Amino acid sequence: MLSRDPLLLLSATRLAALIRARAVTSAEVVDVHIRHIEHVNPRLNAMVASRFDAARAEARAADGLLDRGEAAGAPPFLGVPCSIKESFAVSGMPNSAGLVARAGVRAKEDAVTVARMRAAGFIPLGVTNVSELCMWMETNNRLYGRTNNPYDPTRTAGGSSGGEAAVVGAGGAPVGLGSDIGGSIRMPAFFNGVFGHKPTGGLVPTSGQFPLPGERGLRFMTTGPIARRAEDLMPVLRILAGPDAGDPSCAPLPLGDPASVDLGGLTVLSVEDDGVHRVSDDLQAAQRRAEEALAARGATVRKARVELLARALDIWTAMLGVAGGVTFRALLGGGRPISLPRELARWSIRRSPHTLPALGLTLLEDVGRLVPSRIARALELGEALRAELVSRIGERGVMLYPSYPTPAPRHYAPLLPPFQWTYTAVLNVMEMPATQVPLGLNAEGLPLGVQVAAIHGNDHVTIAVAQHLERSFGGWVPPSLSWCRR
Repeated sequence: MLSRDPLLLLSATRLAALIRARAVTSAEVVDVHIRHIEHVNPRLNAMVASRFDAARAEARAADGLLDRGEAAGAPPFLGVPCSIKESFAVSGMPNSAGLVARAGVRAKEDAVTVARMRAAGFIPLGVTNVSELCMWMETNNRLYGRTNNPYDPTRTAGGSSGGEAAVVGAGGAPVGLGSDIGGSIRMPAFFNGVFGHKPTGGLVPTSGQFPLPGERGLRFMTTGPIARRAEDLMPVLRILAGPDAGDPSCAPLPLGDPASVDLGGLTVLSVEDDGVHRVSDDLQAAQRRAEEALAARGATVRKARVELLARALDIWTAMLGVAGGVTFRALLGGGRPISLPRELARWSIRRSPHTLPALGLTLLEDVGRLVPSRIARALELGEALRAELVSRIGERGVMLYPSYPTPAPRHYAPLLPPFQWTYTAVLNVMEMPATQVPLGLNAEGLPLGVQVAAIHGNDHVTIAVAQHLERSFGGWVPPSLSWCRR
């Protein structure tokens, strides 16, 4: 159990209150998180570029504001540290998305969501590792290397926000900023034992990130918080939400209050698998415990199968494929399409600047365009699935659904079979909000969890359920970090 300093266990909300009350200084809070990152990061390889000196200076400035008696006008998270995924522009920091061709690229200004986090008082400690071009479920690239899981470094941290979730899961930051187009917030949050929220499509702008999908795909790619405590999810989401001129897909959407949700009047649709990829016994048992906890509050639980979820890969591939924008093949080549046979040959002799999953996704992109009739049918199925889920979940309901068939697998294991990430990906193209909720550890000490999804605009409902499940099961269980002592 992580026990070096109690400040490493608290939510951003609680830390902000302590700083404002002068029970602790921002300098102390920031410094203890920096020292902890310095302790764990050599083995995790989660934070790939730091701004520790600047963060300490910003913490002193925050304390100075409070010393002058200006607390009344201070932002809500004044002096609280956070971390940021490297694919977001953070002024002066690397912004490569793990692509070797962008190794020298540094951001000249903050992405809009980063700017909103700063305006709310957050202090970024650094940027965190991603999968190559943020398009694989394991965080590994030729520029920064591989990120490891804080519960067991021989296992994946997930992707593409794997560095972000590993830092938060290890206790290095109370909250972080991630993005999600196929599960890139929820899978890493699951594997690293923390909370992650994928907002309703179009709620939070994507401006200032690299790479971005075509305009039609911007609602599939969402930006949201990764947090060690559930109480931070809605306050951070409120900070992030709202239109921006750089994202034409983003529109005003009222956000509800989790405190207003009557759990006793909730309908819970529990879907235990997709009918294709078998879910492990420990995850099934954890999901059933979540059902029981909600039923104990008066919720109506209905076990269900949704047959169209078996077509999740076809649906996600087709809907993202028609979204437009630069092809993945061209992005890998820095604007010029790579030759897949050539790169595979180079990879076989360890001379390619690309990872094998990235090359495999290029092939998937090519195959997905071969049969137009298959694409058209998959698009029809996608619309049918969206209508079915909205109808069956309803205005006063949620769906429980696995985030992945197993707890965090060992490194490289997700390559065979390679498509189990569709448990999360399908909800992106449905544009539905989904909150990843930790549900304790299994017998091997690995995090368990479940996704809680709802209809469009009901982000507050999934977060309310996450808060209740945290109270029921304890939420984030800090890792022992025993490997740090080896």
